[in-house]
Amino acid sequence: VTENMRSLRNVFLYKCLFALTFWNHINLSVENELFTSVSNDFPEDGSDKKIKSLPLLYTNSHQSKANFDWVVIQNTTESLSLSEITNGNVKKLVALLSNFRQGSRLQNLTLTNVSVDWNALMEIFQTVWHSSIEYFNINSVTQLSDIVSYAFNYSGTSMKALTMKKVLITDLYFTQDDLYQIFANMNIAALTIAETEMVHMLCPSSDSPFRYLNFLNNDLTDLLFQKCDKLIKLETLILQKNKFESLSKVSFMTSRMKSLKYLDMSNNLLHHDGADVQCQWAESLTELDLSSNHLIDAVFECLPVNIEKLDLQNNQISSVPREMAELKSLKELNLASNRLADLPGCSGFTSLEFLNIEVNLILTPSADFFQSC
Repeated sequence: VTENMRSLRNVFLYKCLFALTFWNHINLSVENELFTSVSNDFPEDGSDKKIKSLPLLYTNSHQSKANFDWVVIQNTTESLSLSEITNGNVKKLVALLSNFRQGSRLQNLTLTNVSVDWNALMEIFQTVWHSSIEYFNINSVTQLSDIVSYAFNYSGTSMKALTMKKVLITDLYFTQDDLYQIFANMNIAALTIAETEMVHMLCPSSDSPFRYLNFLNNDLTDLLFQKCDKLIKLETLILQKNKFESLSKVSFMTSRMKSLKYLDMSNNLLHHDGADVQCQWAESLTELDLSSNHLIDAVFECLPVNIEKLDLQNNQISSVPREMAELKSLKELNLASNRLADLPGCSGFTSLEFLNIEVNLILTPSADFFQSC
């Protein structure tokens, strides 16, 4: 019995080794054939439903270089991620993307380490705008040549969201509007331009479909969107880590945004001087983040009346004035990391459910706190 078992085990091992060797041979042959082939045989109707990866960009690892000098990071029928885009391969990239007309399955495109001239950059954007791509991410961009006026065609797009991060513009002297109007007039729901040292953004020339704007970590100031009445659908505005100073000017910026619900103004230089300065917020605003600014007690004289969630963490607030305007809708209030010497009363916060006052100077809570809260 022992001899039979040993024989059976040996036969099984030989079969496993043969199968493994055979499969490795087949797999390597297929990978080599696919990776080295350069095929331009895209379906004529723009449909790529029968392929599992883009035929020009097959990759047998997470990162590999094809014959176009760019690096393939990800390649599926729905998502494509490329790196190292230059003037030398941008025409081939445009030719590739032109094959994915509306109706194709490719929806997500990411380009990283892009170093091209202005016209080449605009040609990439224009090609994406008329393709099947809905979500376009472009990171670490260096724009090399002079910025000039470009007649961008926004019509008939599938685009929903554009994200741009770490953009470096080498041209120091150009007409600002030639740059900003391209992005201000985009007919998409969401736009993110972050970590680019952007100093301004134009108001859209007509009623905008923007619902989400994220300008994180730039150099924007109080001049942004003053007297702009075209952002009528905007619901979320993120202006974290910029250079805003006047809280009242921020309030007037929002006053024409009839749909605005969430505003993030954290990590700016905001202050408010007091009763002599008026504020006028969007009535729709229900969530406001003012954390990590230079705000003092007077901030309570300049707050949205319908606010439900308010973050004042990491400011210089020493007390909550009793004569402040009532915030009857306020449910959450964050006053952590301030200079509070006493617990605030809740007579002006009739709907308050959550109060954060950690990291302050409170020693003994007042009787008013327990009575009113």
